[in-house]
Amino acid sequence: MAAADSGGASADHRAFVGGATGYTGQAVVERLRALGVETVAHVRPDSRDLAGWRARFEGMGAQVDTTPWDEDAMVARLAELRPTLVFALLGTTQRRMRRDKASGADSSYAKVDLGMTLMLLRGAEATSPAPRFVYLSALGVKPSAPGTYYHARWEVEQALRASSVPWTIARPSFITGSDRGERRPLEQGGAVVAAGVLGLAGALGARRFRDRWGPIDAATLAEGLVGAALDPAAEGAVLTSDALRGAR
Repeated sequence: MAAADSGGASADHRAFVGGATGYTGQAVVERLRALGVETVAHVRPDSRDLAGWRARFEGMGAQVDTTPWDEDAMVARLAELRPTLVFALLGTTQRRMRRDKASGADSSYAKVDLGMTLMLLRGAEATSPAPRFVYLSALGVKPSAPGTYYHARWEVEQALRASSVPWTIARPSFITGSDRGERRPLEQGGAVVAAGVLGLAGALGARRFRDRWGPIDAATLAEGLVGAALDPAAEGAVLTSDALRGAR
């Protein structure tokens, strides 16, 4: 896929980034602002570092939104903001689930990865004109994929396909990098092994295979996500890491 022309067209957009405080979300906000896209970065109103996130995002020139994760509130807020682009970059972690379970809170894949993403989708459907909805899924998502993580993402993908909004689905491989603050030993270890094996494959000529299955860092992924969001040809597309690298 050819990279989108991100010149003057960027100024015609307003982006809402759900999951802005995550590893990929921060990079997406930074990329949007670098291109001059008016950007609203969503931060949970109960975030323990709300002041820090506000300072970080406002320092980039983005607006911080703290709408609570309530369907009516989110639908009303998106209808008010009328974004042309909505990025759904939400996801929980095993560490957060363990911590919240101990305190009685629910941060399961069903609540966060599925439920909150569907709130954004319903908000997008209630917005006129409908924004492009860019969803961060994962490589390997399919009906038969085992586990609640993949099941939640498959349900979102199916809801998107059945919706009235224009959409783009991204299915990257391992998302990792030296700048990732959150420690995910299994994912990072898998990425290291994959990088070694796929680097050898690339040297042997299997470059596309390497680019599709190899790890991708947040900055590269953000460039691909934003490039795809601004590219009319990416509407209705499911993009893996190789295509995302080419959409920058």
